[in-house]
Amino acid sequence: MTSTFTFTSGGTMCAATHFPATSQALAGAAGRPVVVLAHGLAGTQDSGLAAFAEAFAAAGLAAVTFDYRGFGTSQGQPRQVVSVDQQVADLHAAADAAVSLPGVDPARLVLWGISLGGGHVVTVATQRTDVVAVVSAVPLVDGLAAARLAVQHHSPGTLVKSTGRGLLSAARRRSGREPLMIPVVARPGEVGALTLPGALEDFLAIAGPSWRNEVAADVTMELGGRAPARVAKELTVPWLVQIADFDRSAPPHAAAKAAFAGRALVRHYPCDHFDLFAGKDWHEPAVRHAVGFLTAQLASSEDRLLDMA
Repeated sequence: MTSTFTFTSGGTMCAATHFPATSQALAGAAGRPVVVLAHGLAGTQDSGLAAFAEAFAAAGLAAVTFDYRGFGTSQGQPRQVVSVDQQVADLHAAADAAVSLPGVDPARLVLWGISLGGGHVVTVATQRTDVVAVVSAVPLVDGLAAARLAVQHHSPGTLVKSTGRGLLSAARRRSGREPLMIPVVARPGEVGALTLPGALEDFLAIAGPSWRNEVAADVTMELGGRAPARVAKELTVPWLVQIADFDRSAPPHAAAKAAFAGRALVRHYPCDHFDLFAGKDWHEPAVRHAVGFLTAQLASSEDRLLDMA
């Protein structure tokens, strides 16, 4: 049975959920491995993460989902503002809390992230010494590459309107005022962070009760200069990268380049960005591949720890 808990990041209380392992498969002398799941752009833990967490729990891992500060049921002001630095710090804090849970083996920490979170986990894994494996699903690892991809799939008018809203929002924040909000997902031709055909329907299909369809309009500028791909070569632990070959939101070629630099195992799926979520055809294969990868890595890491004892 799941349970909720809180942890503090940057002086802000963040909400989290613990999915206890329901299998003895990976139990070790020091406890169970734990996987922390990081969501994507404006995502909340009640929006599509449970299916992944439950699959990991069934494989013998404890799983933890959480809300970034300012989103979902976490505290923090201003609301609905994406700060990559803060989200990376939140993931660090969530990992610290996860390895402190009862029955968890602190030496077997896994990071799993999807979309924007798929980049965050790379950054955090290079900054910690307790991570034993990383999984990035349809990861956004290069903000500039994502911007170039957006130019291919959006009309100039739509991009101009979104950019204008972003500049105005950034100016408002610099002057101490509330940011200008836009929808996270909207229909093609409308102003929004994600406006490709099908994006609205796909996000609404996984949206939980705490999710809000708004985000600070300067999010594109926040992401534009971010590139976890630059540190991928610094990863020293096994990494699985799951690429949607027809991804129109997170450039698949950028993910492939980062995966090569990080010596990752790569799995390809003939689908778009949201098609690894539950209810889509490629969810089950993606989960099966992630579970198989982690089962192999965690079993071997437990063997290594026993050999060292």
